[in-house]
Amino acid sequence: MSDSKKLDLILAELRGVKGDVEGLKGDMQDMKSEMQVMKSDMQDMKSEMQVMKSDMQDMKSEMQVMKSDMQDMKSEMQVMKGDMQDMKSEMQDMKSDIKVLKNDVKRLDDKIAGINVHLETVTDRNITFIAEGHLDLSRKLDEALKSEQLKELYFIRTNMIDDEVRKIKERLAETA
Repeated sequence: MSDSKKLDLILAELRGVKGDVEGLKGDMQDMKSEMQVMKSDMQDMKSEMQVMKSDMQDMKSEMQVMKSDMQDMKSEMQVMKGDMQDMKSEMQDMKSDIKVLKNDVKRLDDKIAGINVHLETVTDRNITFIAEGHLDLSRKLDEALKSEQLKELYFIRTNMIDDEVRKIKERLAETA
């Protein structure tokens, strides 16, 4: 092969290499553009990561506040639970006291009923008996004063009837 052919071959090869270099140059330019886009995307991701990091810090702070609030609520709930136990104990004491009071009232009612029966059966009868005896004495003593004697008898009877009417009214009021 001659030198000129060799040179032509080399030249052709160089042109091919030149074309390859031009292609590589274009590929490099494309890669450079893509690298710029990737760099921009990386900057955006970095900014977003900073925002996310800030958001995470805010969330962490809020979680700490919530945790503190929860602890406060838990403490308050414990206090309320203690108060409820105290109230429950006091209510038990009050129930016991009310039961004692009911028994006392029942006992007093029974006593009052006994006193009423005694007044109606014994005392009223005795007063009537004394009044009748007094009436007999007065009759003998005051035969001349018959009008006074009747007044006294009517007065005693009226008092007794008034007392019985009052008792009947009380009984009616109790049953009503």
